[in-house]
Amino acid sequence: MVQEKGTISINTENIFPIIKKFLYSDNEIFLRELVSNAVDATQKIKRLASLGHYNKDLGDLKIKVAVDDKARTITISDGGIGMTAEEIKKYINQIAFSGAAEFLEKFKEAKDANEIIGRFGLGFYSAFMVADKVEIQTLSYQEGAEPARWICDGSTSFEITSGSRTERGSDIILYVNEESGEFLEEHRINEILNKYARFLPVPVQFGTKEESVPDGEDAEGKPKFKTIEVDNIINNTSPIWTKAPAELKDEDYLSFYRELYPFSEEPLFWIHLNVDYPFNLTGVLYFPKLKNDFEMQKNKIRLFSRQVFITDEVKDIVPEFLLLLHGVIDSPDIPLNVSRSFLQADSNVKKINSYISRKVADKLQELFKKDRKAYEEKWKDIGLFVKFGAISDEKFYEKAKDFLLLTNTRNEHYTLEEYNAKVKDFQTDKNGNLVYLYTMDTEQQHSYVLAAQKKEYDVLLMSSPIDTHFIHHLEMKLEKTSLKRVDADVLDKLIEKEDATRHTLTEDEISRLKAIFEKAINKPGMKVEVESLPAEAMPVTITMEEWMRRMKDMSKMGGGMNFYGAMPDSYKVAVNANHKIVAKILKAEETQQTAMAKQAFDLALLAQGLLKGADLTAFVERTVEVI
Repeated sequence: MVQEKGTISINTENIFPIIKKFLYSDNEIFLRELVSNAVDATQKIKRLASLGHYNKDLGDLKIKVAVDDKARTITISDGGIGMTAEEIKKYINQIAFSGAAEFLEKFKEAKDANEIIGRFGLGFYSAFMVADKVEIQTLSYQEGAEPARWICDGSTSFEITSGSRTERGSDIILYVNEESGEFLEEHRINEILNKYARFLPVPVQFGTKEESVPDGEDAEGKPKFKTIEVDNIINNTSPIWTKAPAELKDEDYLSFYRELYPFSEEPLFWIHLNVDYPFNLTGVLYFPKLKNDFEMQKNKIRLFSRQVFITDEVKDIVPEFLLLLHGVIDSPDIPLNVSRSFLQADSNVKKINSYISRKVADKLQELFKKDRKAYEEKWKDIGLFVKFGAISDEKFYEKAKDFLLLTNTRNEHYTLEEYNAKVKDFQTDKNGNLVYLYTMDTEQQHSYVLAAQKKEYDVLLMSSPIDTHFIHHLEMKLEKTSLKRVDADVLDKLIEKEDATRHTLTEDEISRLKAIFEKAINKPGMKVEVESLPAEAMPVTITMEEWMRRMKDMSKMGGGMNFYGAMPDSYKVAVNANHKIVAKILKAEETQQTAMAKQAFDLALLAQGLLKGADLTAFVERTVEVI
């Protein structure tokens, strides 16, 4: 072969410092790029052989990654199609853009290394992110081809000479620079390969490992074993998402889940995705057992392109409410060097998003119809997904309303239609509005729940992290229906009826009662009102208005209502005009009136879990004295 020297056609003094500078933070992706190129070369020779265009022995098709810390090299070897000297000039020297000026102009818009590499065809040149010099030794599969060697020292100059490779394929040799010494450590390379190459379709070898194999029998006839070194293959070339669902059993899905998430509880169920029109998509999505910490659950779906890992930030591909799912999605329609701007603009990504949402809805509908009892048992975990989806995706809500369940304090489950039928005869107020009562904490609001149940009202349990938003969503969707927490007001005010309880107090007695309680309470944010309540109800009830508490709850969750979150708490103190203790307070001497009112008020605080610190201590001491 005639030796040849030349200049890489990028029309600039030196593009490589620019690559190193701007891509440095993502420099580990050089290994993904080079191993992916090796996979492509290997799959091409397999394809040529299958079509009858290559009739020789395919030989060893493993991709080998090797580190030599003394020579400061990383070598990626494959048995793929290889290249001729002419192909090196075509594919390596002519970078896929016309000049550095264009590169720098377009680069201004790029957000990350993936976008730059993807947009400008820099996959191979990512090697210069970590190397001062890069060498290629290659031999093409073509009949009569000669081995070729290409070398470049990070300037725009290159050299092509005869190579030393004797078998078909390529070696990419990186001479690692001083700043990138971390990539000469085996554990670091292993970490990167485990991240990006774990499910590549071609075996990837990195080093060797010891394995125990049978070695005959000892004198007593017992089997002997010896230790040998074998190739350390780091990847599973046929993960379950590449197989047809009919080939797989439940244990296959569970085993794969354990492989992905070794320290997680087993999933509730899963969905196998497999579509080839109008886009290509495969994958498996798992419904995990949820914890209340949303952030801990997110970013567990991994995105692949032809079995090469891309990212676990799939916000634009998967609907937001399904980011809590776990699993994998693989689509060749999504480029390896994908960028956020691509994901947000690409029409295929939008179709994938809609498809996944529909598939999840169909799966949930199927589970509900097939075995409602089993579905209800899983509702505590499933419910979070379904409610989140109903809030954030209108199309999903339209399907979900048939399998979305409301759970009451007796742990009974109802669809929206069933619950409406259950409570409409009892919980419709005098204006024809239906009221759903709910509690967020059955222990803390126990007395309020009990009072509602005594009136034969049903109380829903709304205790998940997103129920404040879900309640608001239901009110927008359900006609003439409102949801009120059981402690948002006295019961007769929560569901006002024509035959409301009356009292016989005079205007003067009402004024005196208010004055007595205001003096005894002496706290800001406590508004005293005298109410007509049943005689058996509490003498004093403390409530916070539904809208105020709801706004505060939303502000705690970051609902953009910080104005309400910063407002001081404001409560209504309802004094029961029909209770015998209230009658006694009115008749008592002035000094006793304050003490009795204070005690009744503290009991109401206690029922709401609001009696704390010094006030609680004083209440306990006062109660002991009375006893």
